[in-house]
Amino acid sequence: MASQSFWPVSHRDGDPDFWVCMSCLGEVYYRKVPMPDCPSCHGVSTYEGFTLDAIKDWGTEELIAKASAAQERQTAEAVQSAAEPAPPVEAVD
Repeated sequence: MASQSFWPVSHRDGDPDFWVCMSCLGEVYYRKVPMPDCPSCHGVSTYEGFTLDAIKDWGTEELIAKASAAQERQTAEAVQSAAEPAPPVEAVD
């Protein structure tokens, strides 16, 4: 299976974290969208941003589970990055 490539989505405080395919309502990603199209329905430029709470209000159980898993992966990656030691800084005389 080929690996999926993604476009990053810029994020500011208050912006939604999740991007849902509005064509199939079956794919959701955390601060990124797949390129070139949705892997389920092949829709292009069909993603809209939502918060996890909004997805929980209207999403299917499967979509909510995908969003929750994406958030958990992001949290785990952030914790791992924070735990990695910073590279040594060379002294300049």
